This record gives sequence, structure tokens and C-alpha cells, in this order.
Amino acid sequence: MPAIHEEHQQQGPPSVRCAVITVSDTRTLETDTGGQTVIHHLTAAEHEVVVREIIPDDPARMKPLLLELQARDDLDAILMTGGTGITSRDQTYETVSALLTKPLPGYGEIFRMLSYQEIGPAAILSRAIGGLLGRKVLLTMPGSPAAVRLAMEKIIVPQLPHLMREAKR
Repeated sequence: MPAIHEEHQQQGPPSVRCAVITVSDTRTLETDTGGQTVIHHLTAAEHEVVVREIIPDDPARMKPLLLELQARDDLDAILMTGGTGITSRDQTYETVSALLTKPLPGYGEIFRMLSYQEIGPAAILSRAIGGLLGRKVLLTMPGSPAAVRLAMEKIIVPQLPHLMREAKR
């Protein structure tokens, strides 16, 4: 008999409609390996990419886009890559955390724990954050392809249907 969390996972939607947002002042669609890694993992898991954007690490651009995405009926989840570090330009954490209606602290905690296993104490430099923006799942991750792969393979893809099930209840 499966555990209750496994039952809930199986009751989630088979396909989640996602926005993939890259936060970068320098990336283009051609050079955005982090965003392409997100898309690869989503499509391999048969989820749908509805929106694809690259925006500068600027709260004045990020906040209106996130609020616009929150209002869309054809979208379930927002996955962001980039801007989670500690440089003076990294403002994703502050912008997203101010908008979340229900933070999921375990997302960032687990990401940093798994990251520590791969890169050691440098994992503390990541300020990956997640939660609900209204009824949309919003998860951020660093921009490096290795960090994106880790988040997508170990956390996001396995839990996305379950997260959606809970967010819509």
C-alpha cells in the first residue's frame, strides 16, 4: 500500500502548464543554458511550457511580469532561473519573497542541502526560494545548468504534480 504522499503525488495533474523565466542582464534565448535545461526537464516529463521570458534582474520589470502571470488562467506554475545569488544585482529573492502568499521554506532548504552534497559550503550562496503566488506555484533556482539540473531532477519534476494538486485545493 503506497504512503499518503505517494497517493497524493499520483492524484496530481499529469501535465502542468508552466512559465519559464530567466533572470539575467546578459543572456539571450541562444545563450540561456539554464532556461533551456528547465525546458528540457519539463518537456521530458510531459509538462507544457506556455510562457518563455528572459528579463533583467530588475524588480521594476520582474514584479509586474509575475503579477501578470499570476492572473493568467492558462498557467499553473512559474519556474525562474537566475538572480538568486548575493551580488548587488541579484534581486530575485527580495522581489519574489515580497510577493509570495504562502512560502515553502522547505524548497530552498532541500535545494541547498542537495547542492551542498555536490559543491560543498558554496551552497550557502544560493537564495533559492519557493512558494505560492496566489494559486500558482513559484520556484526559483540559480542560473547555472548544474544547479538547474539538480533542482529539476531532485525536487521540481518529482513534486510538481503534487504541488499543483495542493495549490488548487
